[in-house]
Amino acid sequence: MSTAESPGRPAPAWAADRAPAGPGPRIGRIALLAFAVAAAVDLGSLLAGWHLGHVIAKPLLMPLLVTHMATRGAPRLLLAALLFGWGGDLALLFDAEPAFLVGMGSFAVGHVCYLVLFGKRPANALLGGAYALALLGTVALLWSDLPPDLRIPVAGYSLLLTAMAFRSSTLGLRAGIGGGLFLLSDTLIATGVAAWPQLPRPDFWIMATYLAAQYLLATGTTSREAGVR
Repeated sequence: MSTAESPGRPAPAWAADRAPAGPGPRIGRIALLAFAVAAAVDLGSLLAGWHLGHVIAKPLLMPLLVTHMATRGAPRLLLAALLFGWGGDLALLFDAEPAFLVGMGSFAVGHVCYLVLFGKRPANALLGGAYALALLGTVALLWSDLPPDLRIPVAGYSLLLTAMAFRSSTLGLRAGIGGGLFLLSDTLIATGVAAWPQLPRPDFWIMATYLAAQYLLATGTTSREAGVR
């Protein structure tokens, strides 16, 4: 499938606004390798309980992924979504409710960027119904266990996140899995805020699903632009 324009058929909106090609493929490959190394250090630090390693590695992750995607001519909205994710990452390094709200707000803006990037392509109605049921069920179950002042913000954020996860499926399987993993990652955070029983090393699972989500969303979006499903 090609995104080239055919007579009477305009190019998709997401193909029209692209960032400059960037500093070149070599820097892009180096950035991707550095992203993989930083991800390994971050996840290994979480497994080992080495907080300093997490504090050092986590802030490097999204800038490295942005650098890699910029060299592939990724759309500006994708780069913005990743950078707002970086803002959320930095905020969540601080264990305080105001930082949590700032981080959630930054991620929310990133989800809006993703939603605009995904456009208005038709989506699977059955999948939409499944996501709607998951949203309603999760919010209902968490509601009474969340701190009262976080209930409305978490519910609103969950609605936006679920919409992003659902709409990501319109770009194909890779991006759709990325959206679903983002929803899973943030649901794990919400269960921690609600003081539900957690898996061993919960921060590891949160970061593992989050990093996979951002990578799959980013590469799924650009693969779609390249005509790969």
